[in-house]
Amino acid sequence: MTALLEAHGLSLPGRLHGADLALAPGTLTCIVGPNGSGKTSLLHAIAGIGRPKGRIVVDGEDPDGRSPARRARMLGYLPAARDLDWPLMARDLVALGGASTEEIADALRTLDLEHVADRRLDRLSTGERSRVLIARVLAPRPRLLLLDEPTANLDPLWQIRLMEMLKAAVAANRQAALVAIHDLDAAVRFADRMLVMKGGAIVADGAPAEVIDSAHIRDVFGIEKSGGLWRPVSRSADRRSSP
Repeated sequence: MTALLEAHGLSLPGRLHGADLALAPGTLTCIVGPNGSGKTSLLHAIAGIGRPKGRIVVDGEDPDGRSPARRARMLGYLPAARDLDWPLMARDLVALGGASTEEIADALRTLDLEHVADRRLDRLSTGERSRVLIARVLAPRPRLLLLDEPTANLDPLWQIRLMEMLKAAVAANRQAALVAIHDLDAAVRFADRMLVMKGGAIVADGAPAEVIDSAHIRDVFGIEKSGGLWRPVSRSADRRSSP
């Protein structure tokens, strides 16, 4: 199968070290790792933020230098920051993503935002603002979705709804999604593939059920599953496992 995303030798000084990645159409890939491990840096490099080194091809094209309208159809990036103090209407912010009127309406409806579409962003709840930002990225239906903590600030119901929606949309539209997420259980439940990052490098890559049971989770996060719950690895266990 031809890859939708091909990334070679991606690097950002002090943050990301020579990452290679290919994503197939119709797949949702979750990136996990502790704070500072390089998850956001990988998304930045693919999105062209911070002058990364390396080569990016999305659906056979290099996004660099494309018009904003074309680029919006190639890839969409959702940052982790949700701070919005602009006196814009929610509908107008979604429109900034380059979608058509019909696509904007569909995104607002899908994310249950029709009732706030004509309200100012600075008068919405944090969760509502988060959904508006997600709608802005999703509305033009880009071939590649780069989402940094999309479930942050959402209540439990919408965390589940969003991940279900993403998985279904990606499969139906033959898109590819790369999602940085802290919730390991959600990653296993919804992802087709899981990447584990540490120190600016991808240290594990595979099927979520296999990765989550590997030593990488223990080594990278310092936690292990016991009785169905995640718990810190004990100091004595750490000493026994060290060389």
